[in-house]
Amino acid sequence: MKKWGILYSVILVLSLTACGADFDGGRTGNHDEFVMDYKIFNKTDSQDLIVKKGDTIHVEIVVEGGSLSFEIQKDDEEPVYKGEDVSFSDEFDVDIEESGTYTVSVTGKKAKGSVSFTVVTNLM
Repeated sequence: MKKWGILYSVILVLSLTACGADFDGGRTGNHDEFVMDYKIFNKTDSQDLIVKKGDTIHVEIVVEGGSLSFEIQKDDEEPVYKGEDVSFSDEFDVDIEESGTYTVSVTGKKAKGSVSFTVVTNLM
């Protein structure tokens, strides 16, 4: 009987460990930035950014393992930028043509690395 108790305990610990593997890392977000770094990222996270016409969203993606999908979208409109199953690091700017609140959504699949979306104000 004692052997069964030990076996059930081991199975319980292993199943709880597997369930808790959605995110291991840090996250910062506010109206002008969304930054995450992670050892494990297996879920979707999002942040609203307030952007004015003529500004840019500076994007830095670091993929050390797994893959990411992400999009930048204003309201229910078509995304202004979309990346699917990205498995490489990249850095670029997304020009904003219309002021508003833009939602950045990021989904990880066994991902390891970091993402940064930062609003850069155009001073002209």
